Amino acid sequence: MGPTRASTLLVAALAAAAVGWLLISGLYYGETGVSVPWLPTVTIAALAILEAFLAYNTRARIDRKPGHDPVEPLAVARFVVLAKASSLAGAIFAGFCTSLLVWLLIEQTRAATEDRPSAAGGLIASVALIAAALWLERACRVPDRPDDDVPGPGRKP
Repeated sequence: MGPTRASTLLVAALAAAAVGWLLISGLYYGETGVSVPWLPTVTIAALAILEAFLAYNTRARIDRKPGHDPVEPLAVARFVVLAKASSLAGAIFAGFCTSLLVWLLIEQTRAATEDRPSAAGGLIASVALIAAALWLERACRVPDRPDDDVPGPGRKP
């Protein structure tokens, strides 16, 4: 399993933005009377905070800093899977929130004006989730040991 590529996240965000734009323009949300909820934004922001904490804690445990217990390899594998899935989900949500926010900025209705903060909050939370997930993925890497670079007896230079 390799590190998450920026191109993968960009393609997912662009695809979600396109689908979001088609859904919003085809099913104009103002006619349904439903406003953009804050719950997804709060949930994604909480997940970003959790993953940032995991990234900091995991890096300290892998580096065996004082006051931190050693980390179990299976836990690190689970964190990597969580980070990869979260970065992709964050990219998809960011693409959708971007298309929604652009649509709301174009519309000049009262409902659109009231929904702009929650759409902008969703975009900010999803970008924070992407950043935290990529940080967690990077924190789970095994550091290079200094003695691996020095050739010794029985090792080829």
